[in-house]
Amino acid sequence: MTAKTKTGFETLAKASLYTQEQLMKVKKANHAFFIGLPKEISLQENRISLTPDAVALLVRQGHEVWVETKAGVGSKFNDKQYSEAGAKIVYSPQEVYKADIVLKIEPPTLEEMEYFKPGQTLICALQVGHLEKNFIDALLLKRVTALAWEFIEDKVGGMPIIRGMSEIAGSTVMLIAAEYLSSVHDGKGIILGGITGVPPTKVVIIGSGTVAEYAARAALSLGAEIQVFDNHLYKLRRIKHTLGHQFYTSTIDTVTLGESLKSSDVVIGALRAEKGRARHVVSEEMVSQMKPNSLIIDLSIDQGGCIATSEITTHSKPIFRKYDVIHYCVPNVASRVAHTATTALSNIFTPTILRAAEEGGVEEMIFSHKWFMKGVYTYKGGLTNESVARKFGMKFKNIELLLAARV
Repeated sequence: MTAKTKTGFETLAKASLYTQEQLMKVKKANHAFFIGLPKEISLQENRISLTPDAVALLVRQGHEVWVETKAGVGSKFNDKQYSEAGAKIVYSPQEVYKADIVLKIEPPTLEEMEYFKPGQTLICALQVGHLEKNFIDALLLKRVTALAWEFIEDKVGGMPIIRGMSEIAGSTVMLIAAEYLSSVHDGKGIILGGITGVPPTKVVIIGSGTVAEYAARAALSLGAEIQVFDNHLYKLRRIKHTLGHQFYTSTIDTVTLGESLKSSDVVIGALRAEKGRARHVVSEEMVSQMKPNSLIIDLSIDQGGCIATSEITTHSKPIFRKYDVIHYCVPNVASRVAHTATTALSNIFTPTILRAAEEGGVEEMIFSHKWFMKGVYTYKGGLTNESVARKFGMKFKNIELLLAARV
């Protein structure tokens, strides 16, 4: 056999030794979502729902993400970062609101509601304390399925987004207090905490949830004297056990609370709303008897506030004075540290979206998991949240009954 002659076997053997190149398949999720991230336009909101890293993960899983230009600037994420992560940058709200799922921080304005179409899903904060009926009417008219992220629970009954934002608010509130107690802001001119030979600052905290826990932790670490008020004894026991310190606790008694407020330097309102709205446990008369230049920070203001003299303020004009007491009542405190807050939100939203994709879509996710279902307040033209319905005297449909009918 000459060198030029080759058997079929030899040819086959040689060919089989070569690596055969082939394009790698992109992994597709069970259900691919089209997600829109609009630029926030209300209340000086700086946060965005997903970081570029989260967008990259979702895109790799087969999802499509559109980001409105400059939507991440307030959180120190630019368009280039989102583009390199695989998102499409769009240049108008009309475009970004074409998405099947719209992820926002603040509720859309009535102008933004015009961009919605039937069948879309909206996930954002609801802020029941400042909710207006015309917003709900617009959602119902558009037949949008809307979820409030402050209602969404986890498998063990916790509220992960509320807890995350509460941790940030509680940790940040003492920085705010130090700022407005200083002489630079025409405050009392005192240090937050205590030093040798000088009496410690007195901080009264109303509420004993996550915000109160982190605020108390920060105050104690600075050397402040704290008093915590709440009507749930088990919560007061829990916060003392968690912090591992002995400090004054009391149920919310008008006389006792009033006396504590008279000698306080800082009052932090951190009561969680019950049945859709926080109660005013501090009356206007109590505020009028507080020391001049003392400070009130009402972190319950997004749900109506727990202090009678509270009025909503903004980051550009965060304080006002009433009875010579400084009031700080900004609802989106976490927006002061928007990069941290966005990362915390993204860490919660991303696995939830991936789980919904595995389930086959948002609707399947709603009816498969009651902890997710609890976030729904409008569903295909019907109001499904009892506290919202009660607030406006509207009819509502129990979504669990819809689940039973669906089954």
